[in-house]
Amino acid sequence: MRIGIFLVVAQFPGQRPERVLADSVELVVAAEEAGFHDAWIAEHHFMSYGVCPSATTLAAVAIGRTTRIGLGTAVSVLSTWHPMALAEQAAMLHHLSGGRFTLGVGRGGPWVDLEVFGTGLDRFERGFGESLDVLVRALAGGRVSADGEFFRFREVPMVPSARLRPVVACTSASTLELAADRGLPMLLGMHVDDREKAAAVAAYEARRGERETGHVAAVVGHVADSTREAVRELKEAMPRWLEPGLAGYVTVDGRARAPRDVGEYVDFLTRVHPVGSADRCVETILRTAEATGVEHLVLMVEGLGDHRRTLANIRRLGAEVLPEVLRERR
Repeated sequence: MRIGIFLVVAQFPGQRPERVLADSVELVVAAEEAGFHDAWIAEHHFMSYGVCPSATTLAAVAIGRTTRIGLGTAVSVLSTWHPMALAEQAAMLHHLSGGRFTLGVGRGGPWVDLEVFGTGLDRFERGFGESLDVLVRALAGGRVSADGEFFRFREVPMVPSARLRPVVACTSASTLELAADRGLPMLLGMHVDDREKAAAVAAYEARRGERETGHVAAVVGHVADSTREAVRELKEAMPRWLEPGLAGYVTVDGRARAPRDVGEYVDFLTRVHPVGSADRCVETILRTAEATGVEHLVLMVEGLGDHRRTLANIRRLGAEVLPEVLRERR
């Protein structure tokens, strides 16, 4: 089993984005020292929910500060990237890290990013499959060309070339089908519970016709002396980030966006994810792996919004939770 951390690079009220970015690199260093397998970084634009607009850039900085831990993007938003440009970035990071980098990509949403970057709503709604195909061909090594609706260019060599298999964030049936058809592992979000994760894995395997061992699942991870204390801490802290953060999602075409009840969401996160005493965190991680068949979990550790306490959370998870999980799953 593999256990990593997941960094949204969240900006809590009163924090400066540049400080949050610098602190995030320190969190990756701490995760390596604590024994985690990898660290995954989210990409967001024009919002305080996450203040990292380039997960590949932040991963590159973290690669330079570490020697063992894997780095991944969770995710790079393919609807606003040119797939060839993203493939080039991924290939560079693969080589510069000695093979420690994993590219995670996602469709994203109908957000204003599509307008700002000029890719448009069609790329989000109809172009994800084509974007994914160009990316996969580019990361197969060799030469690449395209003759589709959204991408059309002559054959060019991939420089540098690298053989990488992306991971795909799957939050809809259509994206799941695209990933399964191409044999690409899924990244499942922390907004779904074990039952929904298990259903996604089952649907993937039914469509693919075989088992896939590379899926990744994001969960919240927070440890305290007692479960009651851990839940209380997150319920007090997380709404301060989520309320303004989620409000930053602005649709490109003015379509209505279903509001999320932040209190209910935090309650859900603390109930279904490894939040609690060390024993409860171990029990929850093992239950998730058993129920879903996903053997790679990444823990969102930033819930308190305080750098010092987040460092302490990572170190405590590494000392009290990680060894027990790995012992049980050997």
